[in-house]
Amino acid sequence: MSIDVHGVSRTFGGHVALREVDVSIGDGSLTALLGPSGSGKSTLLRIIAGLEIPDAGTVVIGGADVTELAPQDRGIGFVFQHYAPFRHMTVFENVAFGMRIKPRKERRARSAIRDRVHELLSLVQLDGLAERYPSQLSGGQRQRMALARSLAIEPSVLLLDEPFGALDAKVRRELRTWLRHLHDDMHVTTVIVTHDQEEAMDIADEVVILDHGEIQQVGAPGEVYEHPANEFVMGFLGPVTEVDGALVRPHDLEISNDEIDGGAQADVTRVVHLGFEVRVELQRADAWHVWAQLTRDRVEELGLDVGSRVWVRSRRSRTFA
Repeated sequence: MSIDVHGVSRTFGGHVALREVDVSIGDGSLTALLGPSGSGKSTLLRIIAGLEIPDAGTVVIGGADVTELAPQDRGIGFVFQHYAPFRHMTVFENVAFGMRIKPRKERRARSAIRDRVHELLSLVQLDGLAERYPSQLSGGQRQRMALARSLAIEPSVLLLDEPFGALDAKVRRELRTWLRHLHDDMHVTTVIVTHDQEEAMDIADEVVILDHGEIQQVGAPGEVYEHPANEFVMGFLGPVTEVDGALVRPHDLEISNDEIDGGAQADVTRVVHLGFEVRVELQRADAWHVWAQLTRDRVEELGLDVGSRVWVRSRRSRTFA
């Protein structure tokens, strides 16, 4: 199901959460709503879900205007960051719950519900855990159970609000890879809210970048990174440093022990080893400061250390009005 948001605005008290937002999300796509805290991304997701009503604008899902529909009438599955399972129910019962409470004429037979639950548990890699209780699961397992419960009602759209935010970095990386594979298998239109740039760039087909309630840019991960629409997008999607009034990605700075055409001399003031990557801080004679991002091998090849004098130039820079 496609999602089309037209002219949506929302104000809370005197705070403008969204201002005339327009965005289209393709059928079967995985789209990330990305932005800092307070950018409006969660408000936009909740308006799509029907959990918030816009002050102005419309929400269209699958060609139908659902702006006035209640959440339960939109065919949407929703997963929150802090998932609240039914603690007194087993994993099986938690996943089956949504199917069991459907009206009788829409409800599956008991055997069909059982088969569907086991199918979903296999899909989210919780085979053999059907009889456990939520307290007996890890954080990552509970989030996979939450996804299974959302998928059990066969939603046309799956909405995820910071689903991995409460988990540690290693589990987050594992789950986002798993979610991407799950999406590729199921092709349910999926929208995920995140403030984690790496997470959005890793799993999404398209990224919607928001700031102060307005959309700054929409595009594929590679497109928005390589061709940012403005200074905010460039700075938010990755580290930047400034060279003579232009913004540069630190990995786009070239450093050499020999003179470079268009380059300038600078002294190394600090070398910070960050595993495979190394942060090299530099100062020019005119007090200009910049930092470069190099591989460990390149730093060793150049023999860089505090006090080294090098030549530096930018391979690619950008300026914005």
